[in-house]
Amino acid sequence: MSTSALPSTAQSVPDAGGHFGPYGGRFVPEALVAALDEIASEFRLAQADPAFGAELTRLLRDYGGRPSPLSEATRFSAHAGGARILLKREDLNHTGSHKINNVLGQALLTQRLGKTRVIAETGAGQHGVATATAAALLGLECTVYMGEEDTRRQALNVARMRLLGAEVVPVTTGSRTLKDAINEAFRDWVANVETTHYLFGTAAGPHPIPLMVREFHRVIGQEARAQVLERTGRLPDAIAACVGGGSNAIGIFYDFIPDESVRLIGLEAAGEGVESGRHAATITGGSPGVLHGARSYLLQDDNGQTIESHSISAGLDYPGVGPEHSWLHDIGRAQYRPITDAQAMDAFSLLCKTEGIIPAIESSHALAGALDLGRELGPEAIILVNLSGRGDKDVETASKYFGLVSEDALKEEIELA
Repeated sequence: MSTSALPSTAQSVPDAGGHFGPYGGRFVPEALVAALDEIASEFRLAQADPAFGAELTRLLRDYGGRPSPLSEATRFSAHAGGARILLKREDLNHTGSHKINNVLGQALLTQRLGKTRVIAETGAGQHGVATATAAALLGLECTVYMGEEDTRRQALNVARMRLLGAEVVPVTTGSRTLKDAINEAFRDWVANVETTHYLFGTAAGPHPIPLMVREFHRVIGQEARAQVLERTGRLPDAIAACVGGGSNAIGIFYDFIPDESVRLIGLEAAGEGVESGRHAATITGGSPGVLHGARSYLLQDDNGQTIESHSISAGLDYPGVGPEHSWLHDIGRAQYRPITDAQAMDAFSLLCKTEGIIPAIESSHALAGALDLGRELGPEAIILVNLSGRGDKDVETASKYFGLVSEDALKEEIELA
């Protein structure tokens, strides 16, 4: 696609209609238009309200654990051509991932909207756990939709959500993964929009959701920029972040977009390989179309029907991507690379054994990308990796993948835990 007609600065997008160049916008049933207009209006008011900002900052600090630290992965870096790898530790946030930033902001917004119930979708369970947590904190009713396949892969997070008081609804349609959970959540929202806010978990969906989610996650990049400058005296050469819907990636990318010397690298889930057809590498292997209320890159067939995605990571197992990433790709400001399940799991194991950190499998895609980047850029390079989540939820998947314990023994251990 030609880039001549696309906006050239991050500050110019989205426009008033929620467009990132030719992407984004709003493709929704008429019943949701008023609700989205109300959210957009209230979000603008909240951004300009010092009391809202102060309360969110207080919650992120005193409840969420911000600022998250920056860790230098010295032994891991030795496998990356000697490049210096720094980890932005979103895994150390309350609930174990970057998701808490967005849910605290949207939960506060739900109160401003005068609504008493939130619904959410979740793949790996991290957004569902974070939403259930924020709902418990603020006294909101909470329902979480989750594909049946993901409830099996992420059984511990299902238990966590229920302990926090949320209703978890397994979705049995389609591929029974994240895409289908979003479909069911939209159906619920249409039927209950007067009392319910759909607390969307990633920087996709109809306007103003991509804008709102980006703004609540910008704190990642704002903190990281200051921390890297203080630690090294200069900006990093590259930033690596995993991309499913793309919330953690846009959160750390956004404040670096004007810094043209900093390469922005999104790592997509290539599953069994893009050429195999069993992957979730939306930008690498997809094309522009409409999914879940917005125009963006997605996996689709020649008739425009969405193709099922595949990834060992439930959180990246999604056939779409946020529209701002599509725009960044088209204007050449960010690069998106595929990482296979095998590459991600090798990086997962390496970080465990060299740094004593068990990462989320989602984040392991970024780690694998950083290893390749380090070898390309050489020993003088500084690479910042957004470690978006911790891997407690992925221990069962990893144990099976590496053949560490039998399924029966693992089930018994989990039941005893």
